[in-house]
Amino acid sequence: MKKLLLILFLPAMLPAMGQKWARDFDFVDNMSNGLSLVKKEGKYGFVDQWGKVVVPIEFQEAVAFNEGFAPVRKGSLWGYFDSTGKVLVQPVFLDALCFHEGLAAVATKDGWGYIDMKADFFIHPQFESARGFHEGLAAVSNNKGLWGYITRENRLVIPYQYSYAENFENGLARVMKGEKVVTIDKNNRMVE
Repeated sequence: MKKLLLILFLPAMLPAMGQKWARDFDFVDNMSNGLSLVKKEGKYGFVDQWGKVVVPIEFQEAVAFNEGFAPVRKGSLWGYFDSTGKVLVQPVFLDALCFHEGLAAVATKDGWGYIDMKADFFIHPQFESARGFHEGLAAVSNNKGLWGYITRENRLVIPYQYSYAENFENGLARVMKGEKVVTIDKNNRMVE
């Protein structure tokens, strides 16, 4: 009977244990890839489920893990950590987004491009702005501020024509042409 009571009581104890260490931080995000993004005294880092620091709390900004990596900003530059606390890329980028479909959009002095999970450029910097890959396509903008969509092979499949473009979800994406927001499919056809 004691064993049954302990089993019933243990799950109720876990949130209380988590809350105790969580009080040591100014902010605790939901767990992703086994780590939680935390903030303490204006700096960000990552802790495990017991509150043990895995990625040092020394960054000015950080984003939760996605596909095993998290972008972090130290000073004015961005880099990446993996979920074991190992550095993938030291902070060298002007901006950085989360990994999606194995690639992450990063900004350099030459523009936005995409790195792979080995931190090698998969698509060299060339875009004015970029979003992550979703459903095989990524929204990118040219130097005129117009958005289109590329494939992983860096083939422009939806021409630069939109003043704003969101990620594809369930085969559809919202875009803005002029001042009108519309929804398009992957063949660049408007849908209602």
